[in-house]
Amino acid sequence: MIKKKNNTFDSVIGTSDVMVRAKTLARKGAKTNVPILLSGDSGVGKEIFARAIHIESDRSEKPFVVVNCGALPENLVESILFGHVKGAFTDAIEDHAGKFTEANEGTIFLDEIGELPLDIQVKLLRVLQENEVDPVGGEKVHKIDVRIISATNKNLQELVANGQFREDLFYRVNVFPVEIPLLNKRQGDIQTLVSHFVQKVCDREGRMIKSLTTNATMLLNSYHWPGNVRQLENAVMRAVILSDGDMITDKDFPQILEDIKRLAKVNKRKNRRADDLIRELDIPKEFHYVTIYDEKANVRRLDHIENIMIRYAFVRYKRKITEIARRLGMGISTLYRKAAEIGLLDE
Repeated sequence: MIKKKNNTFDSVIGTSDVMVRAKTLARKGAKTNVPILLSGDSGVGKEIFARAIHIESDRSEKPFVVVNCGALPENLVESILFGHVKGAFTDAIEDHAGKFTEANEGTIFLDEIGELPLDIQVKLLRVLQENEVDPVGGEKVHKIDVRIISATNKNLQELVANGQFREDLFYRVNVFPVEIPLLNKRQGDIQTLVSHFVQKVCDREGRMIKSLTTNATMLLNSYHWPGNVRQLENAVMRAVILSDGDMITDKDFPQILEDIKRLAKVNKRKNRRADDLIRELDIPKEFHYVTIYDEKANVRRLDHIENIMIRYAFVRYKRKITEIARRLGMGISTLYRKAAEIGLLDE
């Protein structure tokens, strides 16, 4: 049985605007029995949302059954989902209830629903329409009462247009859509997630809790996280193990650093500025991973960001005042005054 206190939306980490909106919408859907479709890239936390929806519904004391549709053996999909009777096929040595029957009165979570074969989609549609399952080899159907939550990292409407997903099924599962945001769109959530994962790993491995250096925090904030929260958790786990001192540094994230270098090379081949992702020029380290947030996820002061931009421009454009002023969109007299205030003219 799922523990309520660890699986409600209150325990889903994230206070960014996009995450709060997603949680609020999903929480409203949880109070109903309509089918919910969770969409979002791999690693954004669709199963976590599904569990929270179940726990905050009136079915919370009933089963929560997870099915990864993309991992089902093609020849056993129907049997696994809807069950079979003894003798239905060669290996059917006894009756099998199937996932939908196991989830009766509770919730079934169909992860990556877009991977289901078309013939299985027809049977799933019947479950949604008639609230009954037809076991393989059976002579009668069984009535069920199941709440369906589906998830996909694909565009189901495109699959419908390409004939890979039934349009009637799409409208059935898409009654209440909830999109879970990408990690790189969740401003301010990365630091909170990192702290949570560090504590989780340290507790599990019996290590002393560590903090991240400013450079490490800036690195994680600057990265695009194609694997989303799942990738971040794995990266933090490796960093905790790799770190030797009391602090976790940017050097403890070698795979992230390597990926940034790789992307920089790709950008260079496409005639894009290589220093958009990594500074390969001889530029001080303080400019490498500039972020608008500090290590506590608070927004930095405007004058702090402005000073960094001016200092960077002095290095990047080799102290050519006219060029620097043009690039920054600043009057020359204003630039002289601000540069003097931060000691650049003395240098």
